[in-house]
Amino acid sequence: MLPKLIQEQKVNGIIVIGKMKDEYLKMIKEVSTLPTVYMDFYDDKQSCDAVISNSYLGSYVLTNYLIDMGHKKIGFVGTVLATDSITDRYFGFTKAMMEHGLTIKPEWLVEDRDTKTGKVEIDSKKLIVEEMPTAYVCNCDLTASYVIKCLEANGLSVPKDVSVVGFDNYLYPGLCDIGITTYEVDIHEMARFTVSTIIKKIENKNYKSGIFIGRGHLVCKESVIHV
Repeated sequence: MLPKLIQEQKVNGIIVIGKMKDEYLKMIKEVSTLPTVYMDFYDDKQSCDAVISNSYLGSYVLTNYLIDMGHKKIGFVGTVLATDSITDRYFGFTKAMMEHGLTIKPEWLVEDRDTKTGKVEIDSKKLIVEEMPTAYVCNCDLTASYVIKCLEANGLSVPKDVSVVGFDNYLYPGLCDIGITTYEVDIHEMARFTVSTIIKKIENKNYKSGIFIGRGHLVCKESVIHV
């Protein structure tokens, strides 16, 4: 069910934050003619303005950083195709690895969530393999914190034995004992642009329609060492 405010057209515009089910997004589009902007995701099945982070570039930068730190055996943690951002981050990782002629071993690609519920969970049997990578690129900081806990629970030290990087530079306090090297998204810029876009759409002013990609930068912390 759509919120009553939308059904009764008592709002002037809609900002959708975070990926929702395709059926729900389609219903919003069919039921409402209100100006709409997606934030932190895009929908390739229908045309709509969106403001997203540069997941592809961010993961590419993180992987290159690990390579610069001497890592050649690098894995990726994230359920590819679960979300657009995870998929984009996987391809950024893949591009960096391919450019350096490094092998992406299937056993170093680890899923991190249930595609139906979105629940994040790390299977230690998939993460802890006979030939371990020296580093893992994780699709987000939450996943990175779960990976670190799983590694440590199996007797491995981060970053001494395995380096770990995340994405977002956002994590609830207490979830991880060490600072996670990550790619910080300028969420304030994304929010400002989202609000500015929806206002312009509501007022029918000139604006650039399409997908806006926000800026970001590498943030080095404690979870990576040179090998």
